[in-house]
Amino acid sequence: MADLEDAVAQPEKDAARALVLEVFATTPIAARPLRLVRVNAVGTPFFAEDLAMAVSAGADAIVLPKATPDAVDELGAGGPPIVAIVETAQGVRQSYEMAAKQRVVALQIGAVDLGAEVGLESRPDGQELVYVRSKVVLDSVAAGIRTPFDVVHVDILDDEGLGAECRLARTLGFRGKACIHPRQIAIVNGAFTPTGTEIEWAHRVVDAYETATAAGRGVLAVSGTMVDLPVVERARRVLADADRR
Repeated sequence: MADLEDAVAQPEKDAARALVLEVFATTPIAARPLRLVRVNAVGTPFFAEDLAMAVSAGADAIVLPKATPDAVDELGAGGPPIVAIVETAQGVRQSYEMAAKQRVVALQIGAVDLGAEVGLESRPDGQELVYVRSKVVLDSVAAGIRTPFDVVHVDILDDEGLGAECRLARTLGFRGKACIHPRQIAIVNGAFTPTGTEIEWAHRVVDAYETATAAGRGVLAVSGTMVDLPVVERARRVLADADRR
């Protein structure tokens, strides 16, 4: 993700756009990953030029900061998909309305800006963001889009804290997390990838359920634990997550 917003000082915005355009144009198609561009927020003097550059450069998605439903509408009906960053109190309140917009494919939580606005104070257990995380996950699922991306972990050298934050986010329904440094990628991918034990459990549940269904039974026990359709659907999600990795 190329960041034209907070990572770029105001006098360098034009140079940043030119650099992103050059990098996107010179990266071989076979070697490139998905290319996202975080533009400056709607209402800033940089938004229109950022958006035009991102579209002309062939960005695979636009990352929209300070997102609200009205801000999403400012991007129009056509163009690359949008990842909307929920980082204001208004954005939290309207996260379902954003997730339901046609071009929005995912939400992401921006904890630093949200914390500054609301007055949140960071806690080791992450409880200051439990409501926000849970609401954004539920709103994404209700709107029929993928589960959102969790907040960035701002301490680049804190591998242990990053891992703990990933595990908390996963228990709340997240299946991905934004990174601010390449060294974080392996830890994040590892945390959100089902373990061998989880995959083995999922296979046993799905296999047992399919066998029981063929025999006319809807509820069964696997290793002494009751299994019905909701448990099977959870097992299938584990296998789907494993396949995507």
